[in-house]
Amino acid sequence: MKRFYPLILSSLLIVGCSGEDSASDNASAAEASLSSPSAEPETPLATDLARPDANVPANEEGAFPLGWQVRLDRPNAEAIIGADSTADVHMVNMVPGWHFRTGSPRVILYHPASTATGSYTISSKIHLFDPGQRTEAYGLIFGGSDLDNENQTYLYFVIRRTGEFLVKHRVGDDTHVIKNWTANDAIVPYEAGVTEGMATNTLSVTVDGKNVAFFVNGEEVHTMTANSPTDGLVGFRFNHSVEAHIETLDVTM
Repeated sequence: MKRFYPLILSSLLIVGCSGEDSASDNASAAEASLSSPSAEPETPLATDLARPDANVPANEEGAFPLGWQVRLDRPNAEAIIGADSTADVHMVNMVPGWHFRTGSPRVILYHPASTATGSYTISSKIHLFDPGQRTEAYGLIFGGSDLDNENQTYLYFVIRRTGEFLVKHRVGDDTHVIKNWTANDAIVPYEAGVTEGMATNTLSVTVDGKNVAFFVNGEEVHTMTANSPTDGLVGFRFNHSVEAHIETLDVTM
């Protein structure tokens, strides 16, 4: 695997804010908006593409990944989304996978062809670059539907630099906690001087019948009954001021 080097953080990054998914905040963000990459208008957002392949980009290396959708938690018509290094939401093809960085927005990322139904497993290896002292959440979404309007719904499984995980469910503007922030030794935390510039974790969700199990680096950290719909779109959730490399995204049904 090639070595991933963090890009220089732009002045858009906000330092030292805990974000929506902190242990003390169970409320939702304001109504979300769907945005297209404003920095690359020549690259349309296609909805009929094949499932994204981390090893075979749909368009050129270094470009905003064709077909991917970005939804901000809070509407912001001024937000720039694209491959430009100063964009508020920066995402590019960087085989294997995609390099991502966000400034002030909290977002979800998804591709219309990335769906999972019935019994399935989704998995992604994510490299977190130096977050400073911020404890912002990042990880997977699944069971997504209506992600482009006010009726959005999805479940999400996220971790943060301190070695804790969280499971939540969003319906429209509302979120509720399924499993609050919980430390687990399976999670590799980001530790300055120890993790050599990045912390690497593989997050997985397995849906089997009525149960949903959550794994980090192959270790089960939580299981629950599937009380919410689990069929639908899969993708990623990032709080603001996060830089990461998404090395893999695998869906097995």
